[in-house]
Amino acid sequence: MIANRILVLITFILVFCANISAQNPKIILGPDKIALNQAFTITVEVQNNRIRSIDNFPEIPGLNRIGQSTSSSTNIINGKYSTTQSIIQNYAPTQEGVIVLNPFTITVNDQPVKSPGKRITIGPPIQQQKRYNPFSYDPFEEFFGKRQPQEFIDIKGDAFLALSIDKEEVFVGEGFTVTLGLYNSVSKPDDLGWPEDISEQIAEIKKKITPTNCWEENFKITNLNRESVVINDMRYFHFKLFQATFFPLNNELISFPSIALNMIKYKVAKNPSFFGKTRQADTKVFTTGSKTVNIKELPPHPLKDQVPVGKYFLSEEISGKELKTGQSFTYQFNVQGEGNISAINNPTINKSINFDFYSPNILQNINRSNNKVRGSKKFNYYAIPSEPGEFEIGDIISLVYFDPYEELYDTLRSNIKVTVSGESKKNVSISSNDLGSFYNMIDIEDNKLESINKQGMVKLIANILILVMLGLTIFFIFKK
Repeated sequence: MIANRILVLITFILVFCANISAQNPKIILGPDKIALNQAFTITVEVQNNRIRSIDNFPEIPGLNRIGQSTSSSTNIINGKYSTTQSIIQNYAPTQEGVIVLNPFTITVNDQPVKSPGKRITIGPPIQQQKRYNPFSYDPFEEFFGKRQPQEFIDIKGDAFLALSIDKEEVFVGEGFTVTLGLYNSVSKPDDLGWPEDISEQIAEIKKKITPTNCWEENFKITNLNRESVVINDMRYFHFKLFQATFFPLNNELISFPSIALNMIKYKVAKNPSFFGKTRQADTKVFTTGSKTVNIKELPPHPLKDQVPVGKYFLSEEISGKELKTGQSFTYQFNVQGEGNISAINNPTINKSINFDFYSPNILQNINRSNNKVRGSKKFNYYAIPSEPGEFEIGDIISLVYFDPYEELYDTLRSNIKVTVSGESKKNVSISSNDLGSFYNMIDIEDNKLESINKQGMVKLIANILILVMLGLTIFFIFKK
């Protein structure tokens, strides 16, 4: 009796440990040797669980990532269910040789999974031949005669392609974000796969939906990663295919046409057999509707065609607030916020006899994330004060911009006050400029007024003397 209880307890522990082990994700690497026209794969597999989150797959020098695919399967053995879900990353070799895949780690469902890596030998291209599939042949046909061709049916899932725009109306210069995404229901998914020409399709789509009258800030999506989103209380897997923020340069209406995307859609066997095919690849075309964005003119303003448009604020730094005439200082005018950072022009410098501001060094930083374009543009100035006194830097330097959220013009202006001590350097500044030899002679020339007529008489006498000398010269030549 005690022995039976111990046996039951050991069996329970083994089954419990097996279930825990089965839920642990694992990494499966492709073969050690492939041809130049074959793909290398890295597969992340989870049993009896689903992949809720996953890191990016590693970059492999000599191999280009060419897209991902997913697969899932369910087995029922003796009334017990077991499931397997996999994400496969495909890589295409660029040249023959030996490639070293270093050890790497991928975080799956918040759990790090390590792989030791391997050496991959890339051989010459081979001729692709149709492989024999043992499951396409049913040996029972030999006993029961030729069976009818397998019929495959399309199981409809909830998947769709959407072109979304975060704003339907914007001002000239105001950004709006366009996202093209494929959505697949978690509870009722379509069995989809990425086609081989997915990169070419996305490139063509980008050409169609990029307006010609806009400045573009592209989010540069290189991996078709999966995100989980909720739409109308339904959870979907979202794959971003394209995303960019556009800033209109004029008030022309912007139109986006209907977009089509070809995907691989798998049909399942109507009457599956143990040795026959269970599914068949087909093509499914997803389409979007057309959309438009209305562009509004900016309100009247003298600088309407020059001001940046966005939500900006100012941060500033100065090397010191106690200055001396003739000694240089540095001042940083840093514009930060949301908008077309590239379109921010140099701040306006009011001409002042009290300061000399030189052309700034500019440092620009743009961040594209969370469907927004944000960043900063730093203007680093070198300046020299020439007059003593107390001065407001805001009276010298400023930047006018248009806030599309408040729908009004505003000005970024410095709040820094400086105190300048020392002697006036205005005259020094003037004398430091070389005005030429004519002005250099002013201090040494007589300032007595001369008559213009007197100078004319001197010229007349000089001309007469020259004529007399010329006549005497001719006389002596002929006399000789």
